[in-house]
Amino acid sequence: MEKSTQLVAILEIGSTGIRSIIAEIHGAGQWKFLDRAGKPIALGRDVFTSGQVSRESLLECLTVLQSFREFLRGWGIADENVHCIATSALRAAKNRDLFVDRVRQETGFNFTVVEGIEENRLMYLAARFALKSDIPQFWRANSMIIDVGGGSTEIMLLRRGKMVAAHSLKLGTILIDQQSRMAMGSIRSQERYLNETIRNTSEFLNAEMVLVYVRTFVIAGSDAQLVAAMIGREINENCWIINRDDFIKFVEKVQNYSVEETVQKLHVPFTDAEGFVPGILVYKLFLERTSAAQVVVPLVSIREGMLIDMARGVDPELQEDFFSQVIASALNLGRKYHFDELHNLHVAKLSMTLFDALIHEHGMNRRERMMLEVAATLHDIGMFIRGSGHQKHGQYIVANSEIFGLHREELDIVANVIRYHRGDLPSETDISYIALQREERILMLKLTSILRVADALDRGHSQHIRSITVERKSEAILLHAQGNYDLSLERIGLEEKADLFQNVFGYKVILN
Repeated sequence: MEKSTQLVAILEIGSTGIRSIIAEIHGAGQWKFLDRAGKPIALGRDVFTSGQVSRESLLECLTVLQSFREFLRGWGIADENVHCIATSALRAAKNRDLFVDRVRQETGFNFTVVEGIEENRLMYLAARFALKSDIPQFWRANSMIIDVGGGSTEIMLLRRGKMVAAHSLKLGTILIDQQSRMAMGSIRSQERYLNETIRNTSEFLNAEMVLVYVRTFVIAGSDAQLVAAMIGREINENCWIINRDDFIKFVEKVQNYSVEETVQKLHVPFTDAEGFVPGILVYKLFLERTSAAQVVVPLVSIREGMLIDMARGVDPELQEDFFSQVIASALNLGRKYHFDELHNLHVAKLSMTLFDALIHEHGMNRRERMMLEVAATLHDIGMFIRGSGHQKHGQYIVANSEIFGLHREELDIVANVIRYHRGDLPSETDISYIALQREERILMLKLTSILRVADALDRGHSQHIRSITVERKSEAILLHAQGNYDLSLERIGLEEKADLFQNVFGYKVILN
């Protein structure tokens, strides 16, 4: 094997099984699929019934993972090239940390439990790879990507290929089946439960993007791929399409099938049959709320998304595209809460100028720059609730929202930056502040100090200071403003808000 080629494996513990793919990653950022394997495990039913992984399921997982260890040994894959992730079932398990530790001790596999928003990101990468340029409408109009799994449903809304919103819903085929059983298990009760759930979900999605204007409907997952193989047509080696009416008629035809009929009549593997009908019914009910003329089915999963992420490495162009998707998601969250867009975006622009000019002083990286831009874009979002104490309301809104591409820890930092962009400085009595790790608190203070200065420069929300240039002196940072207005209000703002910057970086801020 060439030196530039790396043999890697991705292991995933899901709600219904443990799956793996093996691939070669080439130096040019390309990858080649080699093999895959999977074993069914009823982990999700365990967790969503009792709240934790049972002893029996743990032992079954250990047995399966030991067999995967032999499988990978046959390929000669080094341990450092085996990447292990777990999704919704382990996310919800009360004993997930003990489970992960036991698996590491017994098998040597070190699993990372990914958040729902990270699943969204990996699925987006995989779907984008599969669609290529063969679905031009994806890049020109409104789109929806939906992946119904055993324990959760991942949804992304995009406008001209740019992220509008991303959500991880507690709506999986196992949970649907449980609700159905509680209602005596009838098909009618299952459909009624789904209709009500999806109607409520659609109402809050419509606040972010009206679903009737969705033109491209993308469904991912094994259920979608099974339907595509039956009634779809191939448009490239990684993507199929299904006519809208054909898909709806197919679901209506099979939605009353029992598990046994699904296996016998559709030749669906028994391990997939239990959740097959609920899964495709969710797709149908969402599809009917859109104007999409066809259903797009990428033949990929989050495992392929992780491979793509690994293969591309730190490609500057792709990284910038990803950061732009994060900012687009934040911007649409602000619009959802009717924020002052001109002011918030102007403060974000000034924050970026300060960040870039002072990189030697703060030493932060490109991702942390993106976090500052998100915080600046949303810093006044709490005004939607009330002007008084809006920094606290903004912290609550952001901490309880989902922003595409941001991990939970990053979202907590951003929420704290918004909390302290005005008013009192952080103290050891503030629970949200002391809950951060030491390194996170330092990062939060750096980001907050820059945002407070930028916000002071537009205190009147009038954008009088169109731009600034930054000059460093031995004991001060001089900000030279571009504009022909009286800057008394902005100077007062700096007097009130630049104290944290001086405490963090040791420089006094002076506006010229």
